[in-house]
Amino acid sequence: MSVDNAAPKKSFFTPFNLIATMILIAGVVVSVMRFTGGLGAVTNLDQNNPWGIWIGFDLLCGVALAAGGYTTSAACYIFGLKKFHAGVRPAILTAFLGYALVVFALGYDVGRPWRLPYPIFVQQGTTSLLFEVGLCVMLYLTVLFIEFSPAALEWLGMRKIRNIVVKMTLALTIFGVVLSTLHQSSLGALFTIAPSKLHPLWYSQYLPLFFFVSSICAGMSMVIFEGTLSHKPMHHLMDAEYLDNHDGLILGFGKATSIVLFGYFAIKVIGLAYDNNWHYLTTGYGAWFMVEMLGFVALPSFLYAIGVRDRNITLIKWAAGLTVLGIVVNRFNISMVAFNYHLPAALRYFPSWGEITISLFVVTIGVVVFRFITTRMPIFFEHPDYKDEH
Repeated sequence: MSVDNAAPKKSFFTPFNLIATMILIAGVVVSVMRFTGGLGAVTNLDQNNPWGIWIGFDLLCGVALAAGGYTTSAACYIFGLKKFHAGVRPAILTAFLGYALVVFALGYDVGRPWRLPYPIFVQQGTTSLLFEVGLCVMLYLTVLFIEFSPAALEWLGMRKIRNIVVKMTLALTIFGVVLSTLHQSSLGALFTIAPSKLHPLWYSQYLPLFFFVSSICAGMSMVIFEGTLSHKPMHHLMDAEYLDNHDGLILGFGKATSIVLFGYFAIKVIGLAYDNNWHYLTTGYGAWFMVEMLGFVALPSFLYAIGVRDRNITLIKWAAGLTVLGIVVNRFNISMVAFNYHLPAALRYFPSWGEITISLFVVTIGVVVFRFITTRMPIFFEHPDYKDEH
């Protein structure tokens, strides 16, 4: 496949471009309001609800859904499952953009974003979970940038540097898995310091384990989901190796996700039993908890299993979409729906239009940059000058 003629010429005025342009313009307007008028100008945050959708969606969901980077590279380079090789670069790119946008979005949520590097480089709070999360995210974003760089270096024709980076692949993969294990679980641990604010059905001393295990499900499902969305519009960019391994990769990830989802369901039930919270299941929050557990954990696990048994790729893709949605529901429940559950309705948090606009703005930037990179760099295909060198 030629790099130069990979992308066919199309009109700029496509439905995607028009919608993306409108969201980007609206995002710029709200950004100006945020950074000139402060958080109060565009958010519904207050003393009771200092964290809103920018933490619940942009950070918690973004980090979980970007976990496909370390799961795919670990499967390929640590466990030697070479059938996942074709999915490594798309997964790494998705993870790199996901983490970069998490940091970008965090700039909106903190009062003085220019001081974000301060706890890392000036005064370290080594006993703080937030410090540990921040340090891990910074290091892992650096690892992801280096892991992604061979594609950019091949595109730029910088062979010597690219070869040096490729030799670091295994070390980077191991480092990435360690960092991901730390910060994915630490994000869950953040909520263990607020036992009186989080509803007992979602609060557990096992929250770090829940966050880590669910991130594995989210990462593998996101690889399938993102590949499904990319398959049709970018089919002309995918080489024979990617297309030949596409179904095998989906079946492999589908089987693994079904097992991990079942394990996640089991440890959630163990956590429920350990805290003896069965009586809460008969309340309104209990009904919503059952919807999350049965509809977004047990059901996709079952659908994945049937899909793999019948080699039904379409069913596995639906299961992946349901799992991705389930991760969003879970993180929303923990950070917003079940958080501050004891407050009267008038004091409960609901995101403002400005917060929702910024979240759409961040997602749209990610999609636009992903499309820009994949239509120019060897992500879905091998660069012709480096055939069989990966």
